[in-house]
Amino acid sequence: MDSIKSMTGFGRCELSEGSRKVTVEMKSVNHRYLDVSIKMPKKLNFFDASIRNLLKEYIQRGKVDVFITYEDTSENNVSVAYHPEVAAEYLKYLKQMSEDFSLEDDIRVSTLSKYPEIFTLDDVEIDEEGIWRILEKTIRGAAEGFVEARISEGENLRSDLIEKLDTMHEIVDFIEERSPRIIEDYKSGLIDRVKEMLGDNKFDEGRILTEVTIFADKVCVDEEIVRLKSHIETMKATLTEGGSIGRKLDFLAQEMNREANTILSKSSDLEISNRGIELKTGIEKVREQIQNIE
Repeated sequence: MDSIKSMTGFGRCELSEGSRKVTVEMKSVNHRYLDVSIKMPKKLNFFDASIRNLLKEYIQRGKVDVFITYEDTSENNVSVAYHPEVAAEYLKYLKQMSEDFSLEDDIRVSTLSKYPEIFTLDDVEIDEEGIWRILEKTIRGAAEGFVEARISEGENLRSDLIEKLDTMHEIVDFIEERSPRIIEDYKSGLIDRVKEMLGDNKFDEGRILTEVTIFADKVCVDEEIVRLKSHIETMKATLTEGGSIGRKLDFLAQEMNREANTILSKSSDLEISNRGIELKTGIEKVREQIQNIE
């Protein structure tokens, strides 16, 4: 028996390696498809596709919010670069200006250093491999805790759903047992009414049987009962097998609801109508819980 997963879950992991520290938090709610939202520092945007592919190993459905923080205490994002060839060009022309216009040559290092492009700030090359190494470990740690939480909640859902399905089966059994009695009651009531109208006169029994047959066709729910029982057992078997079963369960619940509606529309008996309403209420509760299964 494989586990089933709730689409509600939370996972967190924090790791440090040398001067680097990464924290990952994940939380999710139900969603028809996989919808991942990632909030992280801009410098990690390069890893967006890799992170999403990694998460697909752990999650198939759900709206998942991922929060990533990254610190590097030794990190220096820029470096100063000195360009002596540019300084030499500036110095050559400054000296030429001094000669051309008979000006005092008052050039100092502090003055020359202020000219453009003599000093520049260059971005330090990012250690992508090192960052990804710790980032991947942290994401996997958070994802594993996240999956464990979903499995735990999924097991609770499985137990509760099977209990609800057993109750629904009992209701269907009651309707199955009650249905033939409705026809017998209708037949007896019809004969009594005809006798009351005709007194001791003979009546056409064939006509009575025809009326009863027409009535039976209208209220017969044998096919609906067979399909309902089949859907209930299939749903229980699917829950027992486990895996990513949310969509299949949702389809079965829709089919069960359709059969329950048909039973209610055909019913002329108060007891069956009341149990049919109980059945629809149970199916609706099951459908609500199924929405939270991956």
